[in-house]
Amino acid sequence: MLNLDRRFLLMAFVAGLPAVIVALILLWTGSLVMPAKWAVTALVLGLWLGCTFMLRERIARPLRTISNMLAALRESDFSIRARGAGAPDALGAVLMEVNLLAETMRTQRLDAQEATALLRAVMAEIDVAIFAFDSTRRLVLVNRYGERLLARSAEELVGHEADALGLSAVLNREFGIREISFPGGTGRWEIRRRGFWQGGQPHELLVLTDVSQPLREQERQAWQRLIRVIGHELNNSLAPIKSIASSLGNLLARTPQPDDWRDDMIRGLAIIGSRADALGRFTTAYAKLARLPAPNIQPTPVAPLVRRVVGLETRMPITIREGPDVIVPGDADQLEQLLINLLRNAVDAALETNGGVTAGWTTVDGHVHVWIEDEGPGVQSTGNLFVPFFTTKQGGSGIGLVLSRQIAEGHRGSVKLENRSPDRGTRATLTLPL
Repeated sequence: MLNLDRRFLLMAFVAGLPAVIVALILLWTGSLVMPAKWAVTALVLGLWLGCTFMLRERIARPLRTISNMLAALRESDFSIRARGAGAPDALGAVLMEVNLLAETMRTQRLDAQEATALLRAVMAEIDVAIFAFDSTRRLVLVNRYGERLLARSAEELVGHEADALGLSAVLNREFGIREISFPGGTGRWEIRRRGFWQGGQPHELLVLTDVSQPLREQERQAWQRLIRVIGHELNNSLAPIKSIASSLGNLLARTPQPDDWRDDMIRGLAIIGSRADALGRFTTAYAKLARLPAPNIQPTPVAPLVRRVVGLETRMPITIREGPDVIVPGDADQLEQLLINLLRNAVDAALETNGGVTAGWTTVDGHVHVWIEDEGPGVQSTGNLFVPFFTTKQGGSGIGLVLSRQIAEGHRGSVKLENRSPDRGTRATLTLPL
């Protein structure tokens, strides 16, 4: 089979053949002398063959140029440009597109190189250990923090299997926070894994984050808040107890004692007993927060749960706006206690203004939102609502909303309270994953 160059040559040869035959017939049938006929014949044949080869070259040369440019692009050389691009013909349009392709690939390569350099710089500087393994669990990539964690350089680590590096157990663990010891450090680590593809082969990315320091800082702040709250409550109870006890001691030391000393003793002891009872309720409430058990997760229909909670409220009728029939994974008893707390707060607020209360639920983006709206006076300081023992109600304990938030977070959800706008009142929303 003829190649492309020979096909071009053959087509050019055939294209001029009829004209050459006609010219030679006219030449040899004419009256020219023999030497002139041979000279003209040689000239005609020479021009015919020269034009044929020239035509082949004019067609093949741009194709070779395009081939050379594509080969350069394949070799990642984006500096070559073809001449003649932009000419008002088909070949000029082709060469222009090839030049634009080379420019586009050059720009993309520069962007990729800059992005790769930025990614490597970020990986080198962040305090997170990153390991990448191929399908055989051989290490193919590690950042600087990972080198410090394993106390070895990247050259010593890359190419070894996870077992040899002591990371096989980490790769087989579930997601979450674990206490793990490494040659370069010991602490609590958050484990994350994600699969990706490279070169047509599956790979696995392992990310280890040291959460020891943030957890210690949160623990320190929690202890500070706990000591501050407990100290405040103890001072509130012990200060009057100490003052009254001192007054009663002075009363008994008087000589002679006043006539009404028994009444003063009875009132003082009653105050001491009242403050002691308040201090006992305080410690009991704190113990209740600390003893919240882990939820017993079971499929829980939302509609019966909301209807059951609304049915427990007898102080005023509650309007229900029903949503779709959905089921959430959760502890029905704990979720019921959570909604009871939210509904009780809403009714307490509505009774102050003779307003109403509405409850309902909706689903958005894989979550169910159970909401309770009241027409009460609203909340002035929403930032303190979830502070333990902070309450705006007379005789309130200040643990209902804290307990509700703990229950919601135990179900991987959240509780939010916000004032309604422009309407009057408050909206409480429980968000749970479906």
